[in-house]
Amino acid sequence: MRHTLPIAPQFYVTAPQPCPYLEGRMERKLFTALQGEGADRVNNALSQQGFRRSQNVLYRPSCSDCAACLSARIDVAAFRPSKSQKRAVRRNAHLTRRATSPWATEDQYALFRRYLDTRHADGGMADMDVFEFAAMIEETPIRSRVVEYTDPGAQTLIAVSLTDVLEDGVSMVYSFYTPDLPQASLGTWMILDHIEIARENGLPYVYLGYWVPGSPKMGYKSNFAGLEVYSGGGWKRVSDPDAFSAALHPAGTEPIAEQVANISLPDRRPTRA
Repeated sequence: MRHTLPIAPQFYVTAPQPCPYLEGRMERKLFTALQGEGADRVNNALSQQGFRRSQNVLYRPSCSDCAACLSARIDVAAFRPSKSQKRAVRRNAHLTRRATSPWATEDQYALFRRYLDTRHADGGMADMDVFEFAAMIEETPIRSRVVEYTDPGAQTLIAVSLTDVLEDGVSMVYSFYTPDLPQASLGTWMILDHIEIARENGLPYVYLGYWVPGSPKMGYKSNFAGLEVYSGGGWKRVSDPDAFSAALHPAGTEPIAEQVANISLPDRRPTRA
């Protein structure tokens, strides 16, 4: 009988490049490949430690002189909607939700292009073509869903979220929506609906990606009650968003080797051959 142990994840660091959220700053990411039979276990373990998925890569900010990017999630049990969030729910009550396997369609790409051209024309994804879009949606080694929101009256695709299903929640990997309905607050409403999805499935968290205090692009995430951020090796409740704005110049950022050493990996389960 032979036992084969899976190879432990190898971690790498990207070269510094301009930060897309805070002007004049440089970003750097710690990342590892997400592959093999243990991909789901690795994704679950690292998502709980502030990592995010992009296709078959898991990454986490590891900037040398800034700690502003904070992985964020909503504690479903602690969430209570604000008045404006209740209005967003009412405005979009007519939309229907459909969750499918991760498969890209022409309608999705057309909506994606309109969204980028209107809201993020100078962003890092602005030049993404249909093949790259399909790869973003379909190249996933773990349990993922495409959540589509449609206006049944007009038979129009209104919004889409690529969503991972984790053992302790749902993770909104990437979302986009029609730019023609600014008063509908579709971005906020999609998060609210994912809170309902998590609640319906008995999952405690909705993972939102990164909250960046001081960045107008990311400030909306602090509007959700029950928000937690991964900071200092653990999840902390955000009771006062201003308390996290001072992390732009941390006194001492851990060396990369120390950061990697502190990452908890899932048990390496041998397979029998």
